[in-house]
Amino acid sequence: MSPEKSGPAAVIVLAAGAGTRMKSRTPKILHEIGGRSMVGHALLAARSIHPQRLALVVRHERDRVAAHLTELDPDALIVDQDDVPGTGRAVEVALEALDADAPVAGTVVVTYGDVPLLTGEMLAELVNTHEFEGNAVTVLTALLEDAAGYGRILRGEDGTVTGIREHKDATDAEREIREINSGIYAFDAAVLRDALRHVTTDNSQGEKYLTDVLGLAREAGGRVAAVVTADRWQVEGANDRVQLAALGAEHNRRVVESWMRAGVTVVDPATTWIDSTVTLAEDVRILPNTQLHGSTAVARDAVVGPDSTLTDVRIGEGAKVTRTHGSGAEIGAGASVGPFTYLRPGTILGETGKIGAFYETKNVKIGRGSKLSHLGYAGDAEIGEDTNIGCGNITANYDGEKKHRTVIGSGVRTGSNTVFVAPVTVGDGAYSGAGAVIRKDVPAGALALSMAAQRNAEGWVKANRPGTLSAELAEAAAAREARTDSPNSPVSTEEGMQP
Repeated sequence: MSPEKSGPAAVIVLAAGAGTRMKSRTPKILHEIGGRSMVGHALLAARSIHPQRLALVVRHERDRVAAHLTELDPDALIVDQDDVPGTGRAVEVALEALDADAPVAGTVVVTYGDVPLLTGEMLAELVNTHEFEGNAVTVLTALLEDAAGYGRILRGEDGTVTGIREHKDATDAEREIREINSGIYAFDAAVLRDALRHVTTDNSQGEKYLTDVLGLAREAGGRVAAVVTADRWQVEGANDRVQLAALGAEHNRRVVESWMRAGVTVVDPATTWIDSTVTLAEDVRILPNTQLHGSTAVARDAVVGPDSTLTDVRIGEGAKVTRTHGSGAEIGAGASVGPFTYLRPGTILGETGKIGAFYETKNVKIGRGSKLSHLGYAGDAEIGEDTNIGCGNITANYDGEKKHRTVIGSGVRTGSNTVFVAPVTVGDGAYSGAGAVIRKDVPAGALALSMAAQRNAEGWVKANRPGTLSAELAEAAAAREARTDSPNSPVSTEEGMQP
């Protein structure tokens, strides 16, 4: 059997619930932690054990959920739950849909779309134990300090599982049991198929319970056993925003810890958030209050933070990114960004380049060694190598209807407050004077100036702003100048001031 077909016969992921306690227009399983939807985490764990077939059962917000699942896993089978409620019916319709293609034989794993911290390693242990022991059913259980509200695992003298007792139905003695049912199972397909035919909705909820399969399997002579985990987070689901936040925080703690163990310095793990989709190299240094999201990738010896939020940003070796908000950008090796910088999609900063304080960039390619140091905007532009863009420069790229491009060559030096009115091209080695408005192409090596003669309207403040502080100060200055210019003013001599 090939490696991709070496896992269980099938995994069924239950993703039909409405999740009303979330109080959200977004289906519960589409809420995210760590850069993935909860069901995305569930799918990743399911696929990691290489099932021969994978089915997902949907109902609430069916089209929206199915579209998301298809995007994540085009090969998965989407199955609609019918009007019969309950987890047992959800598994039954999934098994019927799988059987319609080819009868399932072997191990069937059942898990959930709202249990995001469940790992593939845990599922693999469940499957291996189930198959090694030849069980009819193997249930994943957890040990909790406080098991209130959970179904308790009842065991026989031989250690096998004899039943699951819901909290509301448990005796005082049974409520002392700390081992609880996760609802995650490995079944023998034939046992599951036969038992589901006999499960009814004859209960107070009118639902077809999957837990009923365990009793039916035992009655048929099958062995029901359990795999116990002490890591309760692996079986925790999120039914409301409080639980979602708790799962998100624990997921992040684990991700951050794993990167530290892999050679990344995280100065303050409590204020650092790293998506599970981020990649970091050894000797990366993450400073406090930093969030790394999406496909962000940071190369060796780079420093990120403090106070930075980056999404889908690639950072080169040895680069430094300080107090920056960015998305969809590339930062070259040895480059520096920040502080208080806004990198918008399409920003590409070359090696050893710089985008400095209070700068915004968008759809701009900046060549090696070029610097945009402070107080400016560069959008829809291309800047060559070793160019220095002066303070307060902007590219005026939008005419109200269309975006236009600015091209600035290599070795260019621009004066403060230069405005490039696109479309415009500035040649290699050119200069611009302070306050220049560049409306026409500038040849290589030229100095671009846009100057008007300065005119001083003397006495304007006195005439137009009488009674203001400016007027008072101007009048005092004029008086001092008059005294200085008077022929009776004291004259300086080598011996001192003489009348």
